Amino acid sequence: MALIVQKYGGTSVGSVERIQNVAQRVKRWRDQGDQVVVVVSAMSGETDRLIGLAKAIQNPPNPRELDVIMATGEQVTIGLLAMALDGIGCPSRSYTGGQVQVLTDSAHNKARIRDIEGANIRADLDAGRVVVVAGFQGVDEQGNITTLGRGGSDTSAVAVAAALSADECQIYTDVDGVYTTDPRVEPRARKLDRITFEEMLEMASLGSKVLQIRSVEFAGKYKVPLRVLSSLEEGEGTLISLEEDAVEQAVISGIAFARDEAKLTILGVPDQPGVAYKILGPIADANIEVDMIIQNIAADEATTDFTFTVHRNDYQRALAILKDTAEAMAARQVTGDDRIAKISIVGVGMRSHAGIASKMFAALAKEGINIRMISTSEIKISVVVDEKYLELAVRALHSAFELDKTA
Repeated sequence: MALIVQKYGGTSVGSVERIQNVAQRVKRWRDQGDQVVVVVSAMSGETDRLIGLAKAIQNPPNPRELDVIMATGEQVTIGLLAMALDGIGCPSRSYTGGQVQVLTDSAHNKARIRDIEGANIRADLDAGRVVVVAGFQGVDEQGNITTLGRGGSDTSAVAVAAALSADECQIYTDVDGVYTTDPRVEPRARKLDRITFEEMLEMASLGSKVLQIRSVEFAGKYKVPLRVLSSLEEGEGTLISLEEDAVEQAVISGIAFARDEAKLTILGVPDQPGVAYKILGPIADANIEVDMIIQNIAADEATTDFTFTVHRNDYQRALAILKDTAEAMAARQVTGDDRIAKISIVGVGMRSHAGIASKMFAALAKEGINIRMISTSEIKISVVVDEKYLELAVRALHSAFELDKTA
């Protein structure tokens, strides 16, 4: 007998029929002797609808009251799923985040989990019930309802699994696992049987949308085995686990990419201590996140050129701030480009294999793709290219590293 935590997202519970399908799936696990906790999201589109209602009354909405409103989406789903389970002879009980005592900080709309009280859940499991928990929500120390931000139900599920020392946390989505890259870009992309937490965290942060980053961080920290599966079809999915669990790790596990990047450069900045802070400080003060950074010393050794990337939605704001900075620092010029893409190859096998970067660059050069920026870490190499070359670059790299072949 195993203790399994299952999470179903909005598309998986998007209609009465799909909720009934989830109930049948959950019952099969319970019938084979497992204890099951189910964490659910609001039905697809419901959270956006609720936010729209709030904004129709007050824009921007009061953050505390917005949490009260948004939390009702998951409350509907848990009640419906509990009734569906009861209707097929599977005893169950639903709980909101507050009833479980998912304790969070007080950062409304983006709260972080501090602790989970699992006593009620354990008592119901021991009594033979399936426990249905509302994801995405909790309460702070004052009893105020809080929500965890977009994708927060994944984090809720992993946190519940960690609190209960579950044998596995299963994330059910509309895809059947983690692929070597997006199959819509490379039809030969292959579903991975397993991937490490470290690799999945890189893939998620670099543009892969399969799992929410915070949930992967949480799972890695508390060593909760994660499995990504499809709620619409049967299959083993992809297991995300510790690196030492893998006997022989592939050199490259996958290719991630992001279309929503923009690049900014400030030229001819005086090469002095603190120059990076003078450039990026105002950007940070505007709550704009910076990704890749490159600094080059000019030939005269008295000035430096500084390039960084931001999310494309922040491009115009960052450009305006950088122009003000350039004027204050007597820099020569500011340039920008919001038609770039970032492509990254990821794999823990890089640690023990040489020549990965040169192989990547050779594959791109063969296709005539110019590299604008390069960034590396122990298990990742990222490049920035013109957006028009994104799909060609992904396919070229997928072929060069033979990711369509099984080990």
